[in-house]
Amino acid sequence: MITERNWGVPEALKIPTKRVGVGWIAAVVTVHIGINVGFFAPIQVLLGLHAEQLDASQKAAILSLVTGVGAAVSLVANPLFGALSDRSTSKFGRRVPWVLFGTVCGALALLLMSTAQTVSMLVLGWALMQAAGNAALAAIFAAIPDKVPVEQRGLVGGMVALGQTCGSLIGAVIGMFAASNLVFGYAIVATAVAICAIPFVLLRQDVPLPKGALEPLKLMEFVKSFWINPMQHTDFGWAWLSRFLLYLGSQLCLVYLLFFLQDKLRHPEPATGVLILTATYAFCVIFSSVIAGRLSDRDGKRKKYVILSSVIVAGAALTLAFATTFTTAIFAAVFLGVGFGAYLAVDFALLTQVLPFEDSRGKDLGMINIANSLPQVFAPLIAWLSVTWLGGYSTLFMCSAVISLLGAVLVLKIKSVP
Repeated sequence: MITERNWGVPEALKIPTKRVGVGWIAAVVTVHIGINVGFFAPIQVLLGLHAEQLDASQKAAILSLVTGVGAAVSLVANPLFGALSDRSTSKFGRRVPWVLFGTVCGALALLLMSTAQTVSMLVLGWALMQAAGNAALAAIFAAIPDKVPVEQRGLVGGMVALGQTCGSLIGAVIGMFAASNLVFGYAIVATAVAICAIPFVLLRQDVPLPKGALEPLKLMEFVKSFWINPMQHTDFGWAWLSRFLLYLGSQLCLVYLLFFLQDKLRHPEPATGVLILTATYAFCVIFSSVIAGRLSDRDGKRKKYVILSSVIVAGAALTLAFATTFTTAIFAAVFLGVGFGAYLAVDFALLTQVLPFEDSRGKDLGMINIANSLPQVFAPLIAWLSVTWLGGYSTLFMCSAVISLLGAVLVLKIKSVP
């Protein structure tokens, strides 16, 4: 493992000690806004409408195929491009070229999707967008432990969570207003993805990695490097598993939300209800992520905030389990937003402190992305079993609460971070 105490360590691989400025943080947040607009405008609106245009009778199957292929691509692309950015020796730095490459190619992929007249072309376009978007995402995430000192990472993690949430909301708004003209919608999203990367690229504060600083790339060793032994790097392993469980618990609260409002609470307009709950949740995420991140920076403690936020998420799930009115569901959305927002900020800071190696931050954070993405695969199955065979929506939300609490307990296993 490379540390700052080693003699001859290149500047790009040292543990940062100088605080980053507002301009750099704003540029990083802007990149996150653009990438999340690129992901969520299609996922929430455009892809569904596009699938309906291609074949209204098979729209659900088409949408599942497109999003399923995209999810599979993202699982591979994020750690792969993170690892490639770790080894980049461009004079512009390790992360800037991949942010530029990912956002430009992502914008082109979105424009390609706007011309898709067949299912195969739509699948190809979305797969390319997922690959390119995750290339940029892996690089911009890795830029944080590259540049930000430990005592400032809670704040930056909170601001990143803010950018992610704003990006998803902006994406939903763009999708809603562009629903009548898909070509225009894809063009607006593509423009947002590309433009939002400009401030970070122009700042050019990425420290280059000298040629020869790392051992020459060998294919089999490169492939093997993606396995991080949890027995050797126990804190990283516990942090990965805890994050997987918390994301799974949160996803279980959301996956059948429309059906819950429709079937259990008998909401007269369930789609509107989902919009209200989502907006409430998003506002609370933005609010709590920034506050919790700053608080954890001030006292240097991470685990207590991660545990508390996980417990709040579990409390939100229990509230939904016993909810009989829409008002109660709104309170649950507040708890879920507060808990998950705080978790996003502080757990990210914690994760940057348990990365196994300083010279593979991009790849290691890419492996963390798998903990974020895998719950999207398991949550629908667990939700279906809970609602169909195991007692209904109350069982589903109680299962979410138990999983979230287990994630909180596992945080206690982490020893190297207070």
